[in-house]
Amino acid sequence: MDWDWALLIDDDFTTFIIRLFVALALSGAIGFERELKNHSAGFRTHILVGVGSCLMMLLSLYGFESYIEKFDNIRFDPARIPSYVISGIGFLGAGTIIVNGMTIRGLTTAASIWTVAGLGLVVGAGMYDAAIVTTIMVLLSLVFLNQVEERFTIGTSKNFVRLVVDQDINMGQVIQIFDECGLKIRKLAIENESRDERSLFIELEKGQKFDQLTLFDQLSKVDHVKFVYEKR
Repeated sequence: MDWDWALLIDDDFTTFIIRLFVALALSGAIGFERELKNHSAGFRTHILVGVGSCLMMLLSLYGFESYIEKFDNIRFDPARIPSYVISGIGFLGAGTIIVNGMTIRGLTTAASIWTVAGLGLVVGAGMYDAAIVTTIMVLLSLVFLNQVEERFTIGTSKNFVRLVVDQDINMGQVIQIFDECGLKIRKLAIENESRDERSLFIELEKGQKFDQLTLFDQLSKVDHVKFVYEKR
């Protein structure tokens, strides 16, 4: 008995291929931008999310046609599966968010993953124009608005300073250096790394101009200060 390979190929197979590849290209473009900036979720992650979401949308639109034709009492709800995708993708985005003391990183990448999931669903529904325009807008936001932000914030600090210190650190000396540089501290947090080490997270008031190298050099000279980092 010869196997009929046509049974494996759906009548809408060409539509599936086109939409999956469009989802791959658009989500890959956003993922590539994240990859260039060395974020935790990059090229492959965004592609998988975009293509997977597109696949779920195709399933929602075309996967139950035979059942609908066979049974009159089955209701067609193409929005049901996509709604679970949109709400469920949050766990993946949450995995890219890193909280370190007062510093939070990965929010933009988490948002881009959520957006890519939406792109996949839109492409799966055949709305290519909306998907392409959205991808362009997202890329412009990620690439150019970041450059604009850096240009307008040149010479100012919106960063946290992290110091790795011994238990015997004199906090008065550290605060005195910021006072001598004319810098106002907004928040200060202390976290115990180990029995012998602590991390000091210092958040400065925004918009203050200062020489970062000079500040870091003075902080590094304080007794019991091991490392000084700038945390964005």
